[in-house]
Amino acid sequence: MSGVAKKLGLIHWLGLGIALALALLLAAGAGSAQETTGSYTNPVSRGVFDAFPDPAIIKGKDGYWYAYGTTDPVRQSFGDNSFHYLPMARSKDMVHWEYVGDVFTNSNRPTWHPAQDTYYWAPDIRYLDGKYYLYYSVAHFGSDSLFTIGVATAPTPTGPWTDSGGSVIQGETCPPTTNIDPAEFTDRDGTRYLYWGSYGAICAAKLTPDGKRLANPTDVTQVTYGGQAEAPYVVRRGDDYYLFISEGGCCSGALSSYEVFVGRSDSPLGLFKDREEVSMMASRRGGTLVLAANGNKWVGPGHHSIATDLSGQQWFVYHAIDKNNPYLEPPREDINRRPLMIDRLDWIDGWPTVRAGAWASEDPQPAPVSAFAVGDDFNGDTTLGAQWRREGAAQDGWQLASEQDAGGYVRQSSPSSKPSYLVNSGQAPADARAEADLRLPPGSTGAAGLVAGYRDPGNHVVAWLDTGAKALVTDVLVNGQSTGKVETQLPSGFRFDTWHNVAIEERGSDMSVEVTDARLGDPLAIQRRTLPSGAGGPGSVGVASRSARSEADNVGATALYTPVTRTAPYPTVGPVDYSYSDEFSDGKLDAAWSWVRQPAGKEAGRVYTWPTQDADLYGDRNDASVLLREAPEGAYTLETKLSIDLGIDTDRSFQQAGIVAYANDDLYAKLVHVAIGTGRRTEFAKEDGGYGGMMVGPPAGTTWLRISHRIDPNNGEQEYRAATSRDGEHWIWGGVWTFPADARFRIGLVSMGGSGATAKFDYFRVYRP
Repeated sequence: MSGVAKKLGLIHWLGLGIALALALLLAAGAGSAQETTGSYTNPVSRGVFDAFPDPAIIKGKDGYWYAYGTTDPVRQSFGDNSFHYLPMARSKDMVHWEYVGDVFTNSNRPTWHPAQDTYYWAPDIRYLDGKYYLYYSVAHFGSDSLFTIGVATAPTPTGPWTDSGGSVIQGETCPPTTNIDPAEFTDRDGTRYLYWGSYGAICAAKLTPDGKRLANPTDVTQVTYGGQAEAPYVVRRGDDYYLFISEGGCCSGALSSYEVFVGRSDSPLGLFKDREEVSMMASRRGGTLVLAANGNKWVGPGHHSIATDLSGQQWFVYHAIDKNNPYLEPPREDINRRPLMIDRLDWIDGWPTVRAGAWASEDPQPAPVSAFAVGDDFNGDTTLGAQWRREGAAQDGWQLASEQDAGGYVRQSSPSSKPSYLVNSGQAPADARAEADLRLPPGSTGAAGLVAGYRDPGNHVVAWLDTGAKALVTDVLVNGQSTGKVETQLPSGFRFDTWHNVAIEERGSDMSVEVTDARLGDPLAIQRRTLPSGAGGPGSVGVASRSARSEADNVGATALYTPVTRTAPYPTVGPVDYSYSDEFSDGKLDAAWSWVRQPAGKEAGRVYTWPTQDADLYGDRNDASVLLREAPEGAYTLETKLSIDLGIDTDRSFQQAGIVAYANDDLYAKLVHVAIGTGRRTEFAKEDGGYGGMMVGPPAGTTWLRISHRIDPNNGEQEYRAATSRDGEHWIWGGVWTFPADARFRIGLVSMGGSGATAKFDYFRVYRP
């Protein structure tokens, strides 16, 4: 959501020292290809944009990556305080960006809603049926307020944009949510879906084949429970669908609590569950953390899209806030400064996480692979040079051509019943990713293919877009003999006459092939097969044509990325230090405890029972009791086992209980199981001149809570990181809040937020590493 909307209405956790940090930095590299591409430092929009919220990204057919952002005064440093209506940027490497205009201006804004007091937020970019589709949020304020979603199309990534003339989701009946933050997803059968929602439920529905309206406005599926969820984004890996959402407060300056969660399903409409098998439709909603604040300068990371570099490595493209510089300058000082960020996205044991769980980076990182080791985008060429050789049939048919969108590309203009090849004279590595954008003319009955591991016409791998079979067809030739063709059906409405990206990845004897519209995580076909002896390995990359005129662009290969397989380490907890702990086993609090305000609760039966008070520690209301004791010096972890009945699906105020690190009523960190409306969550909150609350793992009737403390050796800041568990053994570690070095904290318990529930604490323990 936009900063305007809010106005109107690690370094990861390391307790193991510098040696371990260096080891993790080395482990974070994603393969030799990335090691040769240089580095980047966040934010990548530095020097071009002051802010670039809610970024959406796509790789255009001209070889550039294009990014689109929410309406904000994104160019203030250039003397421009105006709002840019969906600003656009492009880059050859995802690191160095240039401003290329805005989707809408005052002269071409859509006319189906009021122009005054209307903002355009949260774009989503796709390539469908040979055109670029930009879905966007409409936020109109005033007595006739309107929140909805529009879509515009263009022949190139920068326009000219033609709006569809109306709302995409007009007439929808989803449970209460703000109808913004769209994301399109195309399934393998060609069905198109739209996901949307903000600060309520996330909803999903099928789109019409042209992608411009809901197919049935009353057939809408709620895919998450309500609350603070927004910014959905869906990808498919194998047979699994992953729904990413952002959660928390996007735009509260240094107290922004944005973070990203994900759930997995075998259907695009759910049921989505997290890695603990907790449903995202439960009132104690599930969701596995992908990205959260990690203790460095970045807070509130989220609202993302996903890009794939030329090595096959995926990248999280998102915004975050520098806690030391969170707002724009006057006269826009009430708008958050949310610059464009990128970081590596890793898939570990079937689940995604940014930088193996180290999350947002602030130091130099290996950059995306943005140039082929061998290959060409054919832009700027006047002739096919010596690096390309023609083999097989119709060799003279291979010629350069050009168009507005793709720029330069190559065309085989002489159909032949026998394969014709255009291959690069360079040699790709043994483990490589090859790709090409392929297209066939309307009415064609032939095939266009990507070839890899090419040694000669009788020894290579080929992946055909075959119009006759209406399928992705792969073949592996060894010594002139086919080792077997494999077909994977393409959607019934597949447009062979528009560009599609075909990618072949070879890792040892394992080969995978993927067909996508634009490499955005929604493959139309995936095929995996094992290469026979003598196939694959080092060889040339190129394209092939059979029985048709065919066209190809962005043809090349580079070393395949090396997956990261281990997550960053969690805090070291250590043994119990009983001098700071209380097992609540002798019928009375030990002498180390003291109270802020009146005593409450009672120790009996080996638990401390404390009814939630009709009192709070929020803003100016500071009337809740706090049970405290001194904290040890240095690193420690406090833990409790909490049982509290907050009901299920019943509307509650803010009853809550949990653990706290407390300096005073306006400076603390707390981790509580809390009821908010009909939802239940574990909230890790900070108050320091304002309030921000992150979510950790899903709670249960009995939930174990931890807050781990350490001192950052680089700046002396105190860092608190939260963790929750539903069984006391398997812990989910969440985000980090930071505090000044000189703040003096005590540690303890709270039970507050409204009467009507009873908290039972089994113990209060402090662990020392």
